[in-house]
Amino acid sequence: QVQLVESGGGSVQAGGSLRLSCAASSFTAAIKCMGWFRQAPGQEREGVAALYTAASSTYYAASVRGRFTISKDNAKNTLELQMNSLEPADTAMYYCAASWTSCGSISALRRWSYSDWGQGTQVTVSS
Repeated sequence: QVQLVESGGGSVQAGGSLRLSCAASSFTAAIKCMGWFRQAPGQEREGVAALYTAASSTYYAASVRGRFTISKDNAKNTLELQMNSLEPADTAMYYCAASWTSCGSISALRRWSYSDWGQGTQVTVSS
């Protein structure tokens, strides 16, 4: 099990940018896949972006592709999510998640692929 702590959320106007970070208690080769999910009030938690660490493969939801970038900062031992051109529809609680099994295009953005979750960080985008 790994402890995950998100940071970087906040309030921004439409068109602005935010960068989320996820600090893990330990980043080991045993963590195969890491992802960012979000959940708006009254909605299901949805996958936003994921990273298959062994191959550095990235996966994105259609709604954020081209605007969001997921990356791993090996120096800081953090998972990052750069969010540009933010829209009011991006308003949600954002969660970091880790999986001990490999992920691919089908599983990477599915919440049941992940076993460890952070507490979340709120992102609010106003029009």
